[in-house]
Amino acid sequence: MNEQEHIASTSPSLGEESVPIILASQGQRFGTMLLDMVFFYIFALIFGFVLGLIGLGQLIENTPLNDYLLGMIILLIYYVPQEASSGRTLGKRITGTKAINEDGTELSFGRALGRTLCRFIPFEAFSFFGGKGRPIGWHDSIPKTKVISVKKI
Repeated sequence: MNEQEHIASTSPSLGEESVPIILASQGQRFGTMLLDMVFFYIFALIFGFVLGLIGLGQLIENTPLNDYLLGMIILLIYYVPQEASSGRTLGKRITGTKAINEDGTELSFGRALGRTLCRFIPFEAFSFFGGKGRPIGWHDSIPKTKVISVKKI
C-alpha cells in the first residue's frame, strides 16, 4: 500500500498550506475501541454508583427500563459530549485519533449523535473488515464522518 492510499484529503486553511489528512490505521481504530470500552464500563460503574447514592437505583430497578436501554443511554452520555466538543473520546486521545466530518471540518453535535446512534446497528463492528488497513465503519460512513490520525510524526 502506498502513502497516497493513507491520505484521505487535504485540509486547506486560509493563509496556510494544505495539510494532509491521514486516516487512522486499523491498529489505532482497534486500540481506540478497546480503550473506549474500558472507559465506558468504568463510566457506567460510576454512573450506576451515583444513581444508587442519590436513590434512583431502586427507582430504575422497579421500572420497565431494562439494562439494554439503560446501557444505550449511558453510551450516548459517554460518546456524544466528548465527540461533539472535540471529536475525541478518551480512547481517541490516547491513540492519537480524532473524528471529523468528511470535508475535514469539526464534528457538529448532530454528527456526533449520528455516529453514536449508528453504533447500535446490529453487527456494526463487522463493518470494519476490509478497508486496506484504513477501515471505515458504518458509524463513519452513514453520518459522513471519518477518523484521522493526529499523532505527531
